[in-house]
Amino acid sequence: QVRLVESGGGLVQPGGSLGLSCAASGSIFSVDTMAWYRQAPGKQVELAAHITPSGNTYYAGSVKGRFTISRDNAKNTVYLQMNSLKPEDTGVYYCQIFGRTRDAGWTDYWGQGTQVTVSS
Repeated sequence: QVRLVESGGGLVQPGGSLGLSCAASGSIFSVDTMAWYRQAPGKQVELAAHITPSGNTYYAGSVKGRFTISRDNAKNTVYLQMNSLKPEDTGVYYCQIFGRTRDAGWTDYWGQGTQVTVSS
């Protein structure tokens, strides 16, 4: 069984910063791409950023230049540093990894979600 445990969400004022982390534990054997998705109130889930095992990154246009995704392959952990936060960054943030266990093939695993609220 694979678990993704997220931490770091909360309430922050506009212009502030927050850092999220997501650690995979359990029977995870190998991890490929890691990503952060988010869902604003009343909107669909969207990809915020992803990172390959070699460290290549992609950012959605709305977060580029403000968010930084990184990973620690030894710890199977992905991070999202969010700076210059705006009210429109408010939402639930989900981590996602494409990984496999020793017994199963490659599949997507998801975290439980963590709330980020940007408000004065």
